[in-house]
Amino acid sequence: MTRQLIAHLGHTGADARRRHAATVLSRLSDREREVAIAVARGGSNAEIGRELFMSVATVKAHVSRILTKLDLNNRTQITLLSHDAGLTG
Repeated sequence: MTRQLIAHLGHTGADARRRHAATVLSRLSDREREVAIAVARGGSNAEIGRELFMSVATVKAHVSRILTKLDLNNRTQITLLSHDAGLTG
């Protein structure tokens, strides 16, 4: 019984984190979400720019807007939020 309860609570916490992360990320535009996912995959600004066909300056602008919109402090927080939402593999 204890194992079942612990398993249930573990899943409940993960589900709550996933819902919260998805809600927070829904504040982003489609393009900002693409950049957030690329950041979460560990891409540098130059790599993200090549992947998404934008300049490094545009990538930096998107990252800044993401941080501001989501009230985050750094790229690691973008990564954690994207992971919690299930957007990264």
